[in-house]
Amino acid sequence: VQIRESGGGLLQPGRSHQLTCAASGPFDDSVDKAWYRQAPGQRREFVASIKSKNPLTTYAPSVDGRFAVTRDDGKRTVTLWMNHLKPEDTGTYYCHLRHDGTDYWGSGTLVIVSS
Repeated sequence: VQIRESGGGLLQPGRSHQLTCAASGPFDDSVDKAWYRQAPGQRREFVASIKSKNPLTTYAPSVDGRFAVTRDDGKRTVTLWMNHLKPEDTGTYYCHLRHDGTDYWGSGTLVIVSS
């Protein structure tokens, strides 16, 4: 299983942006997928997750109402839509999925929110 995140960059506060996660390999397309982030000097934290059915989404309180996560199982992608960005959203964003009891992560994409 390989995961690749893209879309990071230097962004201004208040703007909107999206990150994309593309996954490949022998995993079930119905697995839950999630976004995490890690700010400099901080621990990695959960941002958002999405199940295949419904699809049910869950968000960290810090992004709830500002971020949205969607998935396209045909393309095997997951998109994180980020609105009203804040400086505290700065960090490396990682995509995650769990398959056959193993956690898979991408190498991350760096988002810097600064004026």
